[in-house]
Amino acid sequence: MSQAVATKNNKPDALFSHISGTRKAKDKIATVIIYLAMALALAPLIWVLVTVISKGLPSILDATWWAYDMAGQPTNKPGGGIVHAIIGTFMQVLVTSLMSIPIGVFTAIYLVEYSKGGFLGRITTFMVDILTGVPSIVAALFVYAMWITMFGFDRSGFAVALALVLLMVPIIVRNTEEMLRIVPMDLREASYALGVPKWKTIVKIVLPTALSGIVTGIMLAVARVMGESAPVLILVGSTPIVNWDVFEGNQNSLPLFMLQMYRAGNDPYVLDRLWGAALTLVILVAALMIGARFVSKRFSVKV
Repeated sequence: MSQAVATKNNKPDALFSHISGTRKAKDKIATVIIYLAMALALAPLIWVLVTVISKGLPSILDATWWAYDMAGQPTNKPGGGIVHAIIGTFMQVLVTSLMSIPIGVFTAIYLVEYSKGGFLGRITTFMVDILTGVPSIVAALFVYAMWITMFGFDRSGFAVALALVLLMVPIIVRNTEEMLRIVPMDLREASYALGVPKWKTIVKIVLPTALSGIVTGIMLAVARVMGESAPVLILVGSTPIVNWDVFEGNQNSLPLFMLQMYRAGNDPYVLDRLWGAALTLVILVAALMIGARFVSKRFSVKV
């Protein structure tokens, strides 16, 4: 009995005993290359985070940073805060998300569940692929030509939101489409076999199952548009005061505030605000990603 157990325990070693030393050496070399590539990929990220945190931390630790705007505050003097830029960023991203998320999710549902390789589906996929590679400056110039020049509307936060929609929708469509495709077909077929309509199967079975990946993709899209500088530079003017109205008047945002500080010169107070705004943006994006992970884990369906 003990001999049989010993023979069974030695089987794994016997399986790999025929592997030559050359193949083992190649495997170790490949492993080292992979770890080096990972280290090279992480090094710039860690360096950026350390730089932003070390230079921006003194600004965000000041209570006035989160409580005041820059109304009447000279850029080369201490004081003032970032609240006007935070509110502007949130309002523009909120309007963008309200338009982009339904369009992106419904488009992905159509491509996966209804198009079945039809002509309209192929055209939609082609247009989404084109929008995915459109630079932000092109989207901003398009909205400027259409919304401001052609239709005669003023520069505003809503014009920025329109440009950000063009950048956000293709990301949501692509991510949602991939998440819907990995939902097992057996779940759909079981629902159909019970007589459940297709639309209810999508709402009750498919979307909850793919919720975790969909929410993560949406947050990645939100994180991308929050840091876009070209649309805010072209489509809205800066202001040192808080403006909640995205449809009228100038409205500041974190990317626009950073551009202002960059143009203001090399004064120490200006540089402190510049790095503080950058760290504030990183914190907001990180908070959104953590919230998205919590929502996806809490409400997603486990298959």
